Amino acid sequence: MASDIENTIKQTADKIAKYVEDAATLTVETKFVPVSASGGPANFDQAMPAARTIIKIDGDSEAIVPMQQTAAGLVVDNALFDLHERNVNAAIVYRTKLLTSFLDALKEFRK
Repeated sequence: MASDIENTIKQTADKIAKYVEDAATLTVETKFVPVSASGGPANFDQAMPAARTIIKIDGDSEAIVPMQQTAAGLVVDNALFDLHERNVNAAIVYRTKLLTSFLDALKEFRK
């Protein structure tokens, strides 16, 4: 029968494995909601995706960017793309800080 310490170590290891699995893929999705011309409230439950970026820890990535149909063809919606790009950069910085903190904690644990 496993001791309480063994159970605690196993539970902690499982949590760490889940954290690493979750950190392996960074997904940023920028959504939009139509705003009423009369100033009525927006319905956030009906938010629709406008752009998405997925970055995997192995370097693979996927980007879906907002496009507008014009007489000249499809063009990137620059304002929405710029907002999405700022969201992606903020998420990368945040994930880097979390992973650095996590690795620092593991180093301290090993001492």
